[in-house]
Amino acid sequence: MMRRALLCLPLVALAMPASAKVTAAPGSRVFRLDGSGVSYALGVDDKGYLRPIHWGAPLPDGDPLVPPPVAEPSSFDPAPSVTAQEFPGQGEGLVTEPGVKVAFADGNRDLVLKYRSHRVDGETLIVELADIVQPFFVTLRYTIDPDTGILARSATIRNGGKRPMRVDQLAAAVFTLPSGDDYRLSYLTGRHAAEWTLKETPVTPALTAIESRRGLTGHGNNPWFAIGRNGKTAEESGPVWFGALAWSGSFRISVAQDVLGRVRVGAGYNPYDFAWRLKPGETLDTPVFYAGYSDHGMGGASRTFHDFQMAHILPDHARAKLRPVLYNSWEATAFDVTEAGQMALAEKAAKIGAERFVVDDGWFGARDSNRAGLGDWTVNPRKFPNGLKPLIDKVKSLGMDFGLWVEPESVNPDSDLYRKHPDWVVSFPGRPRTEARNQLVLNLARQDVRDHVLAWLDRLVTENDIAFLKWDVNRRWTEPGWAEQAPEDQQRLYVDYVRNLYSILDTLRRRHPALEIEGCAGGGGRVDLGMMARVDEVWTSDNTDPSDRLAIQDGFTRAYAPATMMAWVTDSPNWANTRVTTLDYRFLSAMQGGLGIGANLIKWQAEDFATASKWIAAYKGIRPTVQRGRLYRLISPDASASTSATMYVARDQRQAVLFQMLHSSMWRDNPGAILPLGLAAERRYSVRMLGGTPLPAGVPAVASGQYWMTQGIRAPLKGDFVGAAFVFEAAP
Repeated sequence: MMRRALLCLPLVALAMPASAKVTAAPGSRVFRLDGSGVSYALGVDDKGYLRPIHWGAPLPDGDPLVPPPVAEPSSFDPAPSVTAQEFPGQGEGLVTEPGVKVAFADGNRDLVLKYRSHRVDGETLIVELADIVQPFFVTLRYTIDPDTGILARSATIRNGGKRPMRVDQLAAAVFTLPSGDDYRLSYLTGRHAAEWTLKETPVTPALTAIESRRGLTGHGNNPWFAIGRNGKTAEESGPVWFGALAWSGSFRISVAQDVLGRVRVGAGYNPYDFAWRLKPGETLDTPVFYAGYSDHGMGGASRTFHDFQMAHILPDHARAKLRPVLYNSWEATAFDVTEAGQMALAEKAAKIGAERFVVDDGWFGARDSNRAGLGDWTVNPRKFPNGLKPLIDKVKSLGMDFGLWVEPESVNPDSDLYRKHPDWVVSFPGRPRTEARNQLVLNLARQDVRDHVLAWLDRLVTENDIAFLKWDVNRRWTEPGWAEQAPEDQQRLYVDYVRNLYSILDTLRRRHPALEIEGCAGGGGRVDLGMMARVDEVWTSDNTDPSDRLAIQDGFTRAYAPATMMAWVTDSPNWANTRVTTLDYRFLSAMQGGLGIGANLIKWQAEDFATASKWIAAYKGIRPTVQRGRLYRLISPDASASTSATMYVARDQRQAVLFQMLHSSMWRDNPGAILPLGLAAERRYSVRMLGGTPLPAGVPAVASGQYWMTQGIRAPLKGDFVGAAFVFEAAP
């Protein structure tokens, strides 16, 4: 039910199952939402403002809930400017981040929103606010998931007047935490090939903006946050407030204390270069801002969010297939793609146990390098004189399904498409068109461009037995103009582009329900809940170095479910840093997500094929636990630590896998035992080492979950870049 609502365009909050509790107290105009150990309360004060009351640990039924009193510190901070509101308009001297900022047709920019009405529609609380003078309305939607306590909040604004107005800023939601000086903000940042770096900073009156101005989510900052309390919040204990914005374009999450010490968090469209002319009677929806609370630390917050994503965000939810072991031909052939060459690679991939064979760039148009052909999505007749069918038939005869790489949103100037439609790219008339990777961005906000992209994708999948598309994006926006639009409407590009992107993906999946898609943007450049609702997996980073990947994967799983996280085994030395590692180590790193192989199999020796076959067979035995189980970050990769460890526990606690990775060691090192988490204390578990290695001396073959979690287990690792994995199996 949730995904169906989301795919209509993820701009409104979702309906939750009937066991969620939404209460509107009769006569008091106080509302509360309760689900899985979380309570959220809000209410209308005696002046008509909609005010936050509580977000956090569950409150007993019947507790008195009233909006807090309004404080007025001084004439420099009059009460209206510092009153905590659920969704403040930019008016009355507001000094915190607004929920919405507008300019009316008469030039007035003062917006004061007060309660107008509410209703409970099933399990969704809907509250309408209105300006005190102008016919401007805001509809807020709230739902709470009964199984995780995750809130889904969104807003719709409406111009009820007779003249257009300009919207300069619009959030999906604003959250308020209690006053305090001990809050710490965690967020994820980085760059291409160095994504998912976890950063932590105190929350202070200085505004922290987590944002992208790039037209897509971007590598630099991810639309996720987590806030804990200094000295109280750890990996497995203490309070954490967290959330993520389901939007795949330019976004902003703002975090700061107000003058009274309350922490305010807002998220929505990035106001940078944003303006929306709201016509009479027109509405504008926001994305959904999902947020939650856990009193089990950062690990508990992650697992709660992972559970929610797998149940309500990811395609097919609990029915989703496990990610197959994938082989991608890019590193073996680059643009030198031929029918015979790909068939030979397919035979080698099948030999090691791959289940999916993907032809990467170079199969279409005049595509012999990245300089030409992008946009001309017809099979290259020189490389595939009989089309793709002979290769697909060969791949399927080897027991694998077939996939293709595509980059639908860009075009080379040296292409038939660009020569025919130079006006189809994002650009300003008469200004330079900046190329990156020899390509420009197609303006998906245009309906004709949207229709063209959908048509060729639909035709490609219809005419070929394609099970999988790797959907890539290899550049950000520049010169974000839309020449066909009126000057006052050009900045609609930021919203309409993403809406049409979603429309293409939704329609393609509806027409081809068996098709699976991987989201990729030069690695992790467009990973967010908006895309995750439409793709089955995501490419986490172009950096496939197995040691770097441990840190990348650690950061990724703070926010997103391992079920979506693809990780590849590629060649050594690695292209990203020239690091040399063993094939065993590379497999143990990549097996902690969805396993793929991107190495050049043409250069492999017999022992490489034997090693790969061993690890792929072993992975298939633990795949459900890794992809669908619960993750415990036992020791996170850190420059100051020589080792790291992660543990995946099946939901029924019958299987668990502990990966320990040693980065480097010295002669005096004596790493202690790793303490597992998540096992059933009373059950007895046998233990074995993944890959057939004998158990270390002194490790019992069978013991209780309590024993393992208190006594621990130790892998005898020595050297640089080595690893091991223990598999725990509950006795029948």
